[in-house]
Formats: sequence, structure tokens, C-alpha cells
Amino acid sequence: MSQSDKDMVDLFVIGGGINGCGIARDAAGRGLSVVLAEQGDLAQATSSASTKLFHGGLRYLEYFEFRLVGEALKERETLLVAMPHISWPMRFVLPYHPDMRFEGDTPTSRLLSRFMPWMKGRRPAWLIRLGLFMYDRLGGRQILPATRTLDLTRDPAGAVLNPKFHKAFEYSDCWVEDSRLVVLNARDARARGAKVMVGTKVTSAQRHADHWEVTVQGPDGPATHKARALVNAGGPWVQDVIRGTLKINSTEGIRLVRGSHIVTKRLYDHDKCYFFQGTDGRIIFAIPYEQDFTLIGTTDKDHQGQPGEAICTVEEQEYLCNFASQYFRKPVTRADIVWTYSGVRPLYNDGAKSATAATRDYVLSLDQNGAPLLNVFGGKITTYRRLAENALLKLAPFFPQAKAAWTARVALPGGDFGHDQVQAKIAQLKADYSFLTDYWAGRMIRAYGTEAWAVLGDAKAASDLGRNFGATLTERELRWLMGREWARKAGDVVWRRSKLGLRLTADQVAAIEVFMREQA
Repeated sequence: MSQSDKDMVDLFVIGGGINGCGIARDAAGRGLSVVLAEQGDLAQATSSASTKLFHGGLRYLEYFEFRLVGEALKERETLLVAMPHISWPMRFVLPYHPDMRFEGDTPTSRLLSRFMPWMKGRRPAWLIRLGLFMYDRLGGRQILPATRTLDLTRDPAGAVLNPKFHKAFEYSDCWVEDSRLVVLNARDARARGAKVMVGTKVTSAQRHADHWEVTVQGPDGPATHKARALVNAGGPWVQDVIRGTLKINSTEGIRLVRGSHIVTKRLYDHDKCYFFQGTDGRIIFAIPYEQDFTLIGTTDKDHQGQPGEAICTVEEQEYLCNFASQYFRKPVTRADIVWTYSGVRPLYNDGAKSATAATRDYVLSLDQNGAPLLNVFGGKITTYRRLAENALLKLAPFFPQAKAAWTARVALPGGDFGHDQVQAKIAQLKADYSFLTDYWAGRMIRAYGTEAWAVLGDAKAASDLGRNFGATLTERELRWLMGREWARKAGDVVWRRSKLGLRLTADQVAAIEVFMREQA
């Protein structure tokens, strides 16, 4: 073997979002050598700006996206078992009122307009129940409870709603800590031999008959890597990578769709979510968030400009407040908002008329004009593992030595315990570290699972954990995030590795930034 062959890896992955990290993990676990480069922080863009749900996508049934919904529904429980610390079941309350409307251009609305014109675009209760019947059965549900009907005049879920809502349907989906999902996939990829580089931008890639020569600009300056195949998982930058970085003419492209969210002070006390249907045919969720807050979203707007510049506009804030106020007894106003965020979904451009109608399915495009190039378009966080499996299936002819698919129900770091054992783990951690408060113990298990004991180490008192930066973030945990999870800046810690930015002051965040800079 020549020195050149020894320096060559099997796969070079561009992009440290959920798709890139999921593919890197899957490939490394099959015995392939992998290098991943992320221009900023892991999950810095779309993958940390989702609605935080592992879900089938109930509304996609109206677009007849049965394959996508079925695959996502099957994945919910597969993922729940593999990451019980960062994912958990939730019940969703869907209030019903006869005034509810379809969005006008869905296949279902067109069918009803043709055969039941007297409905005038309304969503009848029987159709919603039929959709939920399919939702319960398409995925082979075993862990999650089935749909039931609620009397909102009696059920606690109705207490905070407008009195006009008397009936609701309650169904199951799952929550996920999206940015921690990305980091844990990257950590598992590294544990299986992958090299993960953050703050490292791919500046060019030269294609040869049997390999790629990839140039990057990272913290230590420029470097060159050779790889037998290249995966472009650039997310909202996937098209820029194809045409700009790789200099390839392609007719394939993406549609950038902005999804914005608001976080408010807690609007209700119970732990259920709400699924609200608007008079414009759109839907939003209201979800208990970080114990003391409520998350409301999302919008669907075609996005112009750079993906990294997406913000929740005043117009979108007003839209979400007004939408939620149609349902809640007490109106939601912009004064209730404590934080906003916005992400750009890189949907495959299928020519749909509206951003809402554009497909959420993923497309894997293999270019074999020389060394193989796999471009990843679109995708949902729920189906990231299946996307990775299918990406490796596409690349299988080039790597006959690769092992078989392996990731289903295999625990991510810290997730090696039963999906129904979370409360027991929290109680055990609190017993072992008596100085922890209920909130602190819960936060540690929800972030690190069984690795919480490794983070806290031999501490007998809170003072043993070093400097307290506020909101239960200690020096020892911060060093863990810097040493094990690629955190380089305060924002990496307080908005992606955690959501402690909701509880920390500007001065406290500044102190974290200074500490991290001094330790770098």
C-alpha cells in the first residue's frame, strides 16, 4: 500500500447537522474510515431549530405522503429505545371545531371539494379521526398509547382553552432534544473511529477517477484530505456546495423554507401538547418546554437570503401569537415571548405551489461521473437514521467490505437504559449526589443519561464541581462539553448543548465566553 493510499479515507462528509452526523456514525460502525467537516458548530443551523419532535407528521397524510409518514412512525419507537434520555413520549391534544379548514391545495382538500362540495373546505371530525386511525396503525405502534377522544368540558386539557372547544382527540408522538441528538451521533461516530472537525470549512474539492481531494480551512489552517467517496450533507448549503465548492453544474436544487418558533412563559401547568388547526388550513404546536416555558411553532415561509441569517420576524411572532390566541382562553401576546428562533429547512425543490405543500421527504442523489458523490436533499429529523441507512445502501457498491446495517435501537452515548426508567435514573442520581436539586438532577439525566455520573465524578458537594456559572452550569460540566462535545463558544453551550440561555443573564453568558476563550 502506497503512502497516498494510507492517507486516504473511505468517506468524507460535508456538514455537521443531523444527516451528516447520522451518516458518519452509520458508516464508521460498518468499518469504513470517515472524516466529517462542519464549517461552524454541530447542529448550528437547521438541526437545532426544529420543533423538537420525533413524529410521523400527521398533516402529511393530507398530501398522501404515506411512505414518509409510515417510515417516520416506525422510527419513533426505534429512536425512543435508543435514546431515552433525550427523547420521550408526549400526548398531543387536537381540539376540534366545525370551522376548521384545509389548506386549499392539498390532495385531500381537492378530493373533498370535488365529491363533497357542501363542506366548503372544512375538515370534518370523521376525517380527522380517520387520519388518526391510520396514524395509530401505519407504524406498528407498540410502546406509545393509542388515540382517544376527550371531553374538553371535563378534561383538564380543556381548562386553558377557549370555551367554544368541547371536543378533542388525543394522540401520541415523541419529543427529542434535537441539537443533543446531533452531538451524540457525532460522539458515537468518533468512538467508532470517525474524525469529526468543527469550525472547519470545505473550501474546494477536486474530483479524480477514483478519489476526491478535499481542501479545508480549519482552526489550524488549511489541510487536504483524500477520500474514495464524498457525501454532501450541507443542509441549507447543499446547493451552494454543489455549484460553488464542487463546481458541478446540476439541475437539482432546494427550496429554502423558514420555520420560526416563539418561546413564551409557561401558558399551562399540565404536560400535554396542543395541536392547533388554523382557519388558513395551517397547523401549529404548543408544547411544554424546559419545565418553565411553552414552545409555539412553526411557520412555513419561503426564505430569501443566507440560511444563517434566518430570524423570527415581527410578522411571524404576531402570526403565532394570534394563531394560539384563537385557542387559548387567555390571549398570547408578544409581551409573553422570552425567546425566538428560526431555522431554514432545505426541502427538495419538487415544484410545489407553496412552502407548506413542498415535500418533506428526502432525496439521495448519487453522481458517479468519477469518484462517487452523494448529495443529500431534504429530510426530517425523525427519519435521519433511515436516511443514513439508505445513504450507505447507495454507496454500498463502492465499499463491498462494509458491514451490514446496525443502528436500529442501538443506544447513543448515555442512552443505555430502559425507555421507562428515566424517573428511576433521576432518583438514583439525586440519591448518589445529595446536593442536587430536583431540577438539576432531571436536567443532568435528560442531557447525559447514564453519563451524568461521569460528568459529576467524585463530587461530594456542589463546590467540588468548580466554578458555578449560574442555572446549575458548573465548571466541571463546562469542561466536559469542551473536551468531549466540541463546544468552543458560549452559544454552543447555552443554546445547543443545553437551553440554559433561557435562564442565564447576559453577564453570566459573557463570563462563560471569557472562561472558554481562556481555556482554549
